[in-house]
Amino acid sequence: MNTQYVNGNPLFSKAKQKYGQYPYLNEDISTDVIIVGGGVTGAILSHYFTKNNVRCVLLEKDRIGYCSTSITTSLLQYELDNCVEDLTKFTTKENAITSYGLGKTALKEIDDFISQNGNNCDYEKKDTLLYTTKNMEKDMIQNEYQIRKENGFDVEYIEEANNPFCFDLKAGLLSINGGAQLDPFKFTHQLIEFSINKGLTVFENTEIVSFENFADKIIAVTAYGNKIIGKKLIIATGFDTEQFTDKKFGTKTITYNIVSKPITDLSGWYNNCLIRDTNEPYNYLRTTKDNKIIIGGEDTNNLDDIYKTSVIERKYDALEKHMKKMFGENIEIDNKYCGVFASTDDNLGFIGEDKDNKNLWYCLGYGANGMLFAILGGMMLSKLYNGQRDENLILFDINRF
Repeated sequence: MNTQYVNGNPLFSKAKQKYGQYPYLNEDISTDVIIVGGGVTGAILSHYFTKNNVRCVLLEKDRIGYCSTSITTSLLQYELDNCVEDLTKFTTKENAITSYGLGKTALKEIDDFISQNGNNCDYEKKDTLLYTTKNMEKDMIQNEYQIRKENGFDVEYIEEANNPFCFDLKAGLLSINGGAQLDPFKFTHQLIEFSINKGLTVFENTEIVSFENFADKIIAVTAYGNKIIGKKLIIATGFDTEQFTDKKFGTKTITYNIVSKPITDLSGWYNNCLIRDTNEPYNYLRTTKDNKIIIGGEDTNNLDDIYKTSVIERKYDALEKHMKKMFGENIEIDNKYCGVFASTDDNLGFIGEDKDNKNLWYCLGYGANGMLFAILGGMMLSKLYNGQRDENLILFDINRF
């Protein structure tokens, strides 16, 4: 992702001086898998390939863990951006439910990694709330509740009469252990540190500007003319794919975030769960380890808005008013930032092989579940490298649109 598509002072990459820089590439090298993109997706891919004893080189054109990774709220949920019935316009009900199950699998993968390697990224398992303030949407929430309940998901239905939250709620769907939160910058570096111990080589400030594809290898070329020879090259650069393909993978959108100063009393926030509403565009909220509130949303589709101070401040003001309406007027704001991300009609990312270049693969975690899709990509692509095709890879097919 281009750094000009981040504006403001992202919370998670703020004051991270303890994380050292990695060298830039200044010679020709060879490896098995070349991973382009040093955000959380690239770090996740590196983890899955190196733990399966595959030699990897990770390349980032800027700094490791910045850009898109710095602006994600890391509000992780198995559910997608839209309810199941809404998704049937673009995919089948069965595919949507399967995607929920895969989201649960990805959440467990993160939980297992933290359990085995320590919690260096402020990881917490969380319940999640999907709610509406509109009477006309109560049936939608009820229907989504029934679909999840019938398919084995641990959910509870909330009405006004049993609302445990301090804010207005006409209907809500609480998913028990349906999500998690963490610090994405710290998580990226924890994964990379783990992978380096397994043989990963990392270069930052190293931009790939072209590649050459052959029958048995692929060669990536840097801006300074150095070459990396590998068997496969995986694109993990979010929406920034233009140097590799003309294909338009998703819709680019700006999302806005503000962060409060620490709050002394969050008793009206049941279980400090992750929260998402049904507004268009929706808003989403989480807490941090030190009791700050992060709220995001107010998305816009005009990418030029990233440079328009008047638009940005209007979006921040709307988020601040929404936060204060929910949790009190005395809240003070600490951080404001915004950035670009990509989404798709069926809410899923893109994982798999390029149709024209068999040695060029993609792991693009589009939508609100990008980090979980990256986990699934790491699992599926490391299997594919060893000749095993996961049956669910078709859900993320590069050419489905």
